Amino acid sequence: MAVKTHTLVSLWFALTVPVIFWDAGYCFLRPRSMAGGDLHWIWKPYALYQEVDYIYGVEAYKNGNGFTNAQSALNIVENFMNIAYLYLAHIAGSPAAPLVGFASAVMTLSKTALYWLQEYYCGGCAVGHNDLKTLIVYWIIPNGLWLIVPTYIVWQLGKDISTSLRVANRASVKSKKQ
Repeated sequence: MAVKTHTLVSLWFALTVPVIFWDAGYCFLRPRSMAGGDLHWIWKPYALYQEVDYIYGVEAYKNGNGFTNAQSALNIVENFMNIAYLYLAHIAGSPAAPLVGFASAVMTLSKTALYWLQEYYCGGCAVGHNDLKTLIVYWIIPNGLWLIVPTYIVWQLGKDISTSLRVANRASVKSKKQ
């Protein structure tokens, strides 16, 4: 049976792979990637973002806050899972593709929820200093996408996996009766 693919799922994984590697590069190469660093030209938009989200900023780095790099390490794992999904679904045609994609999307969703919950429980310690417009435009909307799209992927691939399990169960029951 051919692997069922979904355009939005594949597009999301394909488009986010370079974004995630770029973000992880910024995080792992701090302070060189930060404003004033010799590699900052690669991550110029972060000059603004490190002022919007202090977890990406100078103080978090100076204080040895490990959350940014811990999250980035998991992002790298997630990214390889995204690549594996694309390969398994579109090149190898493996029935394991939906499971890998599902696991990766659950990972993305969980990490992003943790990131938002951290902000809530620390009283907005990294983004609470922003005015409402800045918060919405530069933090809520972009980070919200990392909640909304993975939720859709978990739902869609979860349905596919569930359907496959029901089909396999029916076939198993049918073969036992014969």
